[in-house]
Amino acid sequence: MFVLGIDPGLTRCGFGLVEGSFSGVESFRAARAGTIETDPKMPVEQRLRQLHTELDLLLKETKPDAVAVERLFFQRNAKTAIGVAQASGVAISLVDEETEVRQFTAQEVKLAVTGYGAASKSQVQGMVATLCGLGEIPRPADAADALALGIAYFMIVRTERRYPLGSRA
Repeated sequence: MFVLGIDPGLTRCGFGLVEGSFSGVESFRAARAGTIETDPKMPVEQRLRQLHTELDLLLKETKPDAVAVERLFFQRNAKTAIGVAQASGVAISLVDEETEVRQFTAQEVKLAVTGYGAASKSQVQGMVATLCGLGEIPRPADAADALALGIAYFMIVRTERRYPLGSRA
């Protein structure tokens, strides 16, 4: 099964395609990862169109079984939060009706990937490299974060299947 993780952002939108399963074995493969970048000097409307076009192409190329998008939980900078929310909306709107879309907060991802909800960014990225059998942490950080979202999907859904009365994120 393939899950596409998306770390939304207007300037840099990370993506990571993770192959995995719901078996007890925590082994994943990072099939593809990178970022979609837009020029901050361009008008927001053009940047959103570019993001729309590139994410649409990515979804058509990768044909994921599910998509995991980071949910904006708290942001100090309102301007950044608006861009992240817009990028998130673009990503979610592009996923076809047959493909499950889940949103997870950064804390939920940290807990699922490291076992500690207050883990540092470097701890999460280190676990991504370990769980995917990579020799080094994926770069840029947005791509590693997107892979973490894909891994979190497997971990969280596996737990939900094991304990069906649990609440969904």
